[in-house]
Amino acid sequence: MLLLNFAVKFLGMSKIFKYTAISEGVSYLVLLINMLFIKPFHIDLYKSLLFPIGMAHGVLFIAYVILAILIKKEQNWSWKDFFAVQLASFIPFGTFYIEKKYLKNA
Repeated sequence: MLLLNFAVKFLGMSKIFKYTAISEGVSYLVLLINMLFIKPFHIDLYKSLLFPIGMAHGVLFIAYVILAILIKKEQNWSWKDFFAVQLASFIPFGTFYIEKKYLKNA
C-alpha cells in the first residue's frame, strides 16, 4: 500500500494507468503468441508458460479495469469513452489505441 501511495504521488494516476494499459496489451499479445505459435509445435513449453503468462495477464487486466474506473472522473471521460476504454481491454492492440487516444498527455 505504501508503494502504491508513493507511485501515485510520484507518477500520478494517469501515468500509472498508461503503463498498466501498455503492460496489459503486451501480456495479451504474449498470451496469444504462446497459444498460436508455441502450442502447435512445443506443447510442453506451451503448458509450462501458460500459467505464469496467464496469471500476469489476469492481474494486469484486473488492474486495468479498476484503474479505468478510478481515473474516469480525473480524465473527465463520458460514459461512451469509459465503455470504449473498458471494451479495448478485450481486443488485441485495443489498449495501445486507448493509450494513444485518451492518454496523450499522461
